[in-house]
Parts: sequence; C-alpha cells; structure tokens
Amino acid sequence: MDRLERFYRIHHLMQAGKCLPLGDFMTDMEVSKATIKRDIEYMRDRLNAPLVYDRDREGYRYEKGIAGAERFDLPGVWFSPTEIHALMVVHALLGNIGPGLLDGTVKPVIGRIENLLEDHRLPAEEIAKRIRVLNVSHRPALPEHFATAAQATIQRQRLKLLHYHRGEDRRLEREVSPQRLIHYRGNWYLDGWCHLRDGLRSFSLDAVEQCHLLETAPCEQVSFEILDSFFASAYGIFTGEATAKAVLRFNAKRARWVSKEVWHPEQIGTFESNGSYRLEFPFGESAELIMDILKHGAAVEVLEPEALRDQISHELKEMGKQYSQTRRT
Repeated sequence: MDRLERFYRIHHLMQAGKCLPLGDFMTDMEVSKATIKRDIEYMRDRLNAPLVYDRDREGYRYEKGIAGAERFDLPGVWFSPTEIHALMVVHALLGNIGPGLLDGTVKPVIGRIENLLEDHRLPAEEIAKRIRVLNVSHRPALPEHFATAAQATIQRQRLKLLHYHRGEDRRLEREVSPQRLIHYRGNWYLDGWCHLRDGLRSFSLDAVEQCHLLETAPCEQVSFEILDSFFASAYGIFTGEATAKAVLRFNAKRARWVSKEVWHPEQIGTFESNGSYRLEFPFGESAELIMDILKHGAAVEVLEPEALRDQISHELKEMGKQYSQTRRT
C-alpha cells in the first residue's frame, strides 16, 4: 500500500467515526509505527485533516468541533497527471491575480495547492520559473477598493463610489447596488445598478477613487437573466443590447489563428473557398470592437454594417495623416 492509499484508508476509517490506536493502523495497513505517525502528521499539518488524539479513548479520530471538519476531504489523493498539471496552471493564475487583490483569501488557497503539488514532486519554486501568466496592459485597482466592492457584491450591500469617467474627463459620485465582479482582459469591473442613472452600468475598478459601504440603504436586486441580457449580448465589456451584426473577413493566413478564437458567444464562423474566414456576431457599442479589428491590420475587412466600415475607414485615414506629415523631432 503506497502513501496516497494510506491517506485514503485513514480518511475512510475516520469518516466512519472510528477512534483507532496506532497499533490498529499498523495492523490494518501493514506499516511501522514511525510510518503511520508520519502519515498522520502530514495529513494534519499539510492537508489540514481534523485529526486529533483522544486521550480518554487512546486513539485518533476526526474532531467534529474543528471549523470545516464536516466538509473535509482529500482532494489531492485522486488527482490524475492531467489534474496535477491543471493545478499548476491554477497556481500560476492565482499568483498573478493582482498585487494585494484577494490576498486574505487567495494566499491560503495557494498554500494548499503548493502542498499538494510538492507531494507530487512539483515544487512551487520550479512552477514559478516554468509557468508564467502575463497581464499585459492591465490597470491595477486599489486593493482596499476591490475588497470593499467584493464584500458589497457578496453580502448584497449598496456602495457609494467616486468614479472617474475617462472619456469625459470628470468625476461623479454614484450610489451603486453591486451585482457581480468581472475579470476581463486583466482588469476588474463591477456590474451594478446605478441609482444616479437609474439603470445598469459597468464600472472599471481602477477608475474608482473612493469606495464606501452604505449599510443602511437597501441593495437593488437584478436577476441574472436581466444581467446576462444587458451585459452579455453586446460585444466585449461594453453594456447594452446588441443593435447590429458585424461581418468580418480574415485572409487565409490570419484565419489560422482567428478561426480558433471566440469573439462572441453567438458568433458564426465559416471558411470560404479561397481559405479566408468569415466571422459574424452581434454588437452594440463599437469602440472595443474597432480596437480589436484594427490590430489585425490589412488581414481583415469589415463587410457589414456600412456604419462600422465607415468608422474603420475614418480611423485609418486619421492614422495615415499622422504618418504622412513631416516627422517631428
């Protein structure tokens, strides 16, 4: 019986409500006293098993009075190689979720994952060297604002925000009933009911300059069906219902990448006879879509709608003007 099998056996015996002396463990699993003591210590110290020694009954048992004991399980015991590698990726993602964000919650989780991985001879230091998660162009939110927004979202409390509107270069105080937090392209957003505008809005948390709980004011409740309809039907992070359908054509070379990408949950993609790739999906606000189209340069053409073609054409002309003028020193 190997070590993981012994962990499983000990867990099974303890779940059955038994209280066993070391001798019974040794006989059951045919191991030495030193081995079973090491197993018990490892389960207690590294896997957080609620194992205690009952002096009155002279044996080991699970302590039901310990917080979380009723829900205790051994998640690492049954991990396959694929699941172990998935844990490695999760470890890397949690470590890059953002400096200070969710520290009180994430750090214990990371510690548990590291313990499980090290038991499979995958040291955390080596994982950090071999797996990287890069947050390019992300805008960090203040940890205290994130913590307050997260608390309000989970506990259904209203927030008072001072929000900087970059597009209009002005600040506004808002009372918001938070509905959910979104992590999108490396940045955090708060979807909520804005009591100033009397409607749903999305706020970038890095643009929040003040954030306070309003414990006396009730939190407006919005169903998930309405939230999904409002926030998920359009393209990207911008809100509102989709009002048009974008039709894009990527050349055969770029199609090798784009055909594997998900631009929208309702997209339709088809290959054409010359190898080009036609992509269709609904959208509302065009700002983010234009940025995503432009990054593909001449490898993409907007077929529909005409208004989107005109916007792209105008943007390209304005860009061209900057490069056609005499270069400034």
